[in-house]
Parts: sequence; C-alpha cells; structure tokens
Amino acid sequence: MQAWYAVQSKVRQESVAAENLTRQQYDVYLPLIQSPKRRRGRWRDVIEPLFPSYFFVQLDLQRQNTSPIRSTRGVTGLVRFGNEAPQPVPNGLIERLKATETDSDGIIRPQPVFEPGDRVEIASGPLTGLQAVFLSSSGEERANLLLELLGRSNRVVLSRHHLVPAS
Repeated sequence: MQAWYAVQSKVRQESVAAENLTRQQYDVYLPLIQSPKRRRGRWRDVIEPLFPSYFFVQLDLQRQNTSPIRSTRGVTGLVRFGNEAPQPVPNGLIERLKATETDSDGIIRPQPVFEPGDRVEIASGPLTGLQAVFLSSSGEERANLLLELLGRSNRVVLSRHHLVPAS
C-alpha cells in the first residue's frame, strides 16, 4: 500500500535531491512557500522549501526497494525513529498542503495577515511601539494605517514588513 514518507536532504539541497529521485521514477513532493526576506537591505519575496531539509516521497515499502533513496545525491535518508522502519506521514497531510497551493506552479503563497479594522503594532522603524488600525493594502509592499498621533488620527503608509498583530 502506497503512503507518503518524509525524506531528509542535505542542507539547501532539497531541490537537487527531489529532482534526482524524480529521475529515478519516484513520486516526489517538495512543498515550496513564498515569503518575504530581507536581502541587501530590501525586502524581497523569496521562494524556499516549506520544511527546510525535508520533502516527501510516495512509496510502497512492501514492493519498492528504498536502498536507491539513501544513495541518491542530495539525500541523507528516509526519516526514521530509532531503528524502526520509516513511518508514513499522517493521512491527508500531503493533500492539505497541495490544497493550499494558490497556482499551478506548486508554490504556497500566504494570504494577507491583516484585515481592514485589525489593530496592529509597528515593530520597527521610527514609529516602533505605536499601535494603529490597519485600513488597507497599498500594493504588495505597503499598508495604509490610521495612527493616533499628537491628539488626532493620521493616515500613514508604511511597509507591511514593519507590522505585527497588536498584543
């Protein structure tokens, strides 16, 4: 009976390992996520593995030999607990991960964190520590906020990367 199993890869070699296993006719799933990262002083959306150093392979342990997996370039081995046989990932996990992918390119793109009316806190920049009300998104990088400052409400536009949910 086929099931999905977790495979550990060498550091930052998930895609190399997954590609090599695919060439060997294994059914492989490497979930990718798009997330903002600061690179060279600027925020950029980066596509990276959802689980660093791990991906999934579908196997039938009764019929398939797993020895080629261990010797595949980029692979450390199947995830095991002690000396036991590899354990399958929980039923439905892979299907739920695939359902969160937004496009046919197989990349998970998180939905906006804030809804209009949410209270947010400014986590960095000159207004650090102040609370505001999230009004709307202004493009991909910016957020419109309503900020109480100097006794009146002011409309402010800040980078969305400076915001966290208010505690």
